[in-house]
Amino acid sequence: MHVAGRIEDYALIGDMQTAALVCRDGTVDWLCLPRFDSPAVFAGLLGTEEHGFWRLGPVNGPGGRPAPADRRRYRGDSLVLESEWDTPRGTVRVIDFMPPRDGAPQLIRIVEGVSGRVPMRSELRMRFSYGWVVPWVHKIDDRTVAVAGPDSVWLDTEAETYGKDLTTFSDFTVSPGERIAFTISWEPSHKQPPAVADPEGSLEATEEFWREWVEHCTYHGPYRDAVVRSLITLKALTYAPTGGIVAAPTTSLPECLGGVRNWDYRFTWLRDAAITLSSLLRTGYREEARAWREWLLRAVAGDPENLQIMYGIAGERELGENELTWLPGYENSRPVRVGNGAAGQLQLDVYGEVTEALHLAHMTGLARNDYASLLQLKLIQWVEKHWDEPDEGIWEVRGPRRHFVHSKVMTWVAVDRTVKL
Repeated sequence: MHVAGRIEDYALIGDMQTAALVCRDGTVDWLCLPRFDSPAVFAGLLGTEEHGFWRLGPVNGPGGRPAPADRRRYRGDSLVLESEWDTPRGTVRVIDFMPPRDGAPQLIRIVEGVSGRVPMRSELRMRFSYGWVVPWVHKIDDRTVAVAGPDSVWLDTEAETYGKDLTTFSDFTVSPGERIAFTISWEPSHKQPPAVADPEGSLEATEEFWREWVEHCTYHGPYRDAVVRSLITLKALTYAPTGGIVAAPTTSLPECLGGVRNWDYRFTWLRDAAITLSSLLRTGYREEARAWREWLLRAVAGDPENLQIMYGIAGERELGENELTWLPGYENSRPVRVGNGAAGQLQLDVYGEVTEALHLAHMTGLARNDYASLLQLKLIQWVEKHWDEPDEGIWEVRGPRRHFVHSKVMTWVAVDRTVKL
């Protein structure tokens, strides 16, 4: 029985609209399609292998499962992940990535033989709606498609596949220099199939995208490699179509193992996004700040008196919280939640974070936006009337409101930055 790996053993890949988590043993245990906040098609991270996963690696571990990779790294300054296994029969490499989207979202996995002849296995178990729904899996021409309700996921590979135990398998062997690709693509189930993937072309385009993005980084101080890697991760958490920024690509990873503070972070907290933008602005990335400012203006709309602490990645306000009772949770940490009831909380500090972000954007050369300035003034008029009230604070306590020093300090920041405006 597959169980989720340690949190620190997962690597992030993504296309700036959703993200996948790849464990050290080559298992994708988390992927929501087509957006960060969509239901997961692989939810093994929060349950068992019955809730969906995609395992790809050499057949050399207990029970035929792959052992942890011997080496793993991102390819240069990119979000392309390489994992290598040394086996008794040779060395093999798996390249995992999600190309920046131009059409259907895709997760591409390329197996490359390095030395010897290595037996490999792909084990793909798709479970829609966070592991709740078993899809109808069938062949159309040379393609495998899994369909459930509004969703369809298409598997393209030159390797032979077969079905067993409601899972799609592929057993094959790779020799030095040989490359065999697997791609899954999502499409609404009522539409025409997505275009067949071009894995090698997509790999080249993905590396080029990240290389060009990193070239705009203006930071050249200590630990630059670590800073650039952090910036790439922050960029991966932006939702490209709208400029919204998710706090995390996951839900319900516990604050402490076995605890109940397991929240859904696939939304845009004004606080988290403002701090993210601060990092991006200070390292030369103005376009992300401009996109987020536009997102903010659309989300707040003409209603600044009812500013929420968080919104959906397209600016949605209704983020109703529900529990997924069929999932046991990471390390049995229940409940598993989707949505977030904290959207209705009062957290006075967000006014300071938002005005600080707008101020920093102005100070780093982002063109002035008159409506953004008007919004800032309206927010301060509200703060003037309510700054001395108790709130839930940065810790999002779910109990009686209290007075928090941090909240009061950040309302001062809001006023100070607006005076400077």
